[in-house]
Amino acid sequence: MRCILAVRPTIFLASAALGLAFSSAGSAQQGDGTRVAISTAINKPAKVPATPERVAQINVPSGFTVAPFATGLKNARILAVAANGDIYLSRRDQGDVLLLRDTDGDGKADGAPVTVANRAQAHGLAIHDGKLYLVTVKELFVADILTDGRLGPMTLLAGDLPDSGQHANRTIAWGPDNMLYLSVGSTCNACNESNPENATILRVSPDGKSRTIFASGLRNTIGFDWDPATGALWGLDHGIDFLGDDDQPEELNRIEQGKKYGWPHVYASGRIYPQSTPVGDISKEDWKATSEPMVLGYTGHAAPMQLVFYSAGAFPAEFNGNAFATMRGSWNRATPSGYEIVRIRFASGKPTAIEPFVTGFLTDNGTSHFARPVGLAVAKDGALLMADDANGVIYRIAYQNGRARAAGDSPAPVTEMQRQTSVGLGVPLASARPETAARGSLRIMSQNFTAGRPIPLKQSEYADGVSPQLSWTPVPGAVSYALIMEDPDAHPITPFVHWLAWNIPAATTALPEGLQEQPRLTEPNGVLQGRTSRGSAGYYGPRPPVGDPPHHYHVQLLALDTMVDVPAGADREMLLAAVKGHVLAKGELIGTYQQMQAPPK
Repeated sequence: MRCILAVRPTIFLASAALGLAFSSAGSAQQGDGTRVAISTAINKPAKVPATPERVAQINVPSGFTVAPFATGLKNARILAVAANGDIYLSRRDQGDVLLLRDTDGDGKADGAPVTVANRAQAHGLAIHDGKLYLVTVKELFVADILTDGRLGPMTLLAGDLPDSGQHANRTIAWGPDNMLYLSVGSTCNACNESNPENATILRVSPDGKSRTIFASGLRNTIGFDWDPATGALWGLDHGIDFLGDDDQPEELNRIEQGKKYGWPHVYASGRIYPQSTPVGDISKEDWKATSEPMVLGYTGHAAPMQLVFYSAGAFPAEFNGNAFATMRGSWNRATPSGYEIVRIRFASGKPTAIEPFVTGFLTDNGTSHFARPVGLAVAKDGALLMADDANGVIYRIAYQNGRARAAGDSPAPVTEMQRQTSVGLGVPLASARPETAARGSLRIMSQNFTAGRPIPLKQSEYADGVSPQLSWTPVPGAVSYALIMEDPDAHPITPFVHWLAWNIPAATTALPEGLQEQPRLTEPNGVLQGRTSRGSAGYYGPRPPVGDPPHHYHVQLLALDTMVDVPAGADREMLLAAVKGHVLAKGELIGTYQQMQAPPK
């Protein structure tokens, strides 16, 4: 790939290191022959004070007003509004959460904010059932909201979120299905992540004890919310840097369980990223075929942040059912983009356009700014609140057409999330389903455990999490083998899929311990692995709740008269549909696992 770094007078970062990666004198060549010339820029407009004169220049549509709600808040990040109108604000650099109120309804905060929580790198906030949830880089906390708006003691729900790297700002929101959704950004610009929970949205149980990967291939989806009409989940993903002024566009995606959204190898509507290489000899075309294209794009490098759907009714009727999002602003574009609030128009459940709604924070012909929009929330009176993490101002955007007609947003229906997350729940084990009906049997063995006996600690996710060694008796006429490992004692996901693998060559009658956890293996070559109930590809070891009676893990092997034509990363239902009518023989090895002592945190 041939890359040209355009060094402009507006660069505020040292460019020596970047010159090593983006040199016009040399070229890097990918194995697929990709060669791309790129002109890129680093341009960070200077921060200037939010003076009354500058604030007066903010542009809003006719009939709307914008004014400071609170000032002097420093690194103001994420906003959450309680049912009684209390406003909570996280501050990442200060590591705390502030409480603000407007009891007299004058559109301004009542005096100085009150600090209600202190946690290093506090960021994402969500309110649910009278509790405030807070997420940092690696921890998820919850606290009761007291009658005065302050918080009770903070309880740690999870302390093992992935390390952050480039994107440390986790965000959270409660879904209509009463589950907590948590966004974890990528550690890099474009790379193959070693932790499958990076570049995802996670789905977390209310007690924090279990979580799954809801969707993957999302570089950094800080802003996401549910359509109040359809219950569908939508999110804005940050595009890849250093592809040029207009690439990568910021992506609006409809986010669904089990789907992959392209990053790091495919972007936008199916364009191939030239530098990266998928693991396991997966081609970029295959990666593209199993990834979802964006639904709508927006100006590259605008940096989308918090996103909210609007149904409060205090704006004109045409705004109900639309979404709003903050765009923090570019640093990787010659002509700056973002520094605004955008409106996402929806019609019949589909987005039709993304357009500027509040602008003017970028000043002096794009050479300076007085706000970088981050937090966005709907106030109790139906106004929008926007947090600026540059000068520490919360702005209030209201419609001046009489009194507010509603208070608060309408909840999204639960049916869509239930439809997605109920697939494969409460079904029999694979070996008992009609899709695996077989004429013969085979024997499975393991050097790590014997039938009916405990599986070693190293095979569990409490320790090494390595797959067990397996071997089996060959079946005459078999063309391939498929493996399914399930736990029928798990809850609430029953049975829980711990391992899917297929197209194991007929000549292979054993798998070594510790196989790679990736969609395609190169040893044994061509073996494909699918999506576990955790949401990752490859083996995911036992991890029953501490103190549970022993769980039973059924390792089921199918001898097939065909190779299976389903893509890497497919789920159990897809695999079973494909093997139906092709099973020559099957066998089962059952091991147990129990965890009586909580691991150290």
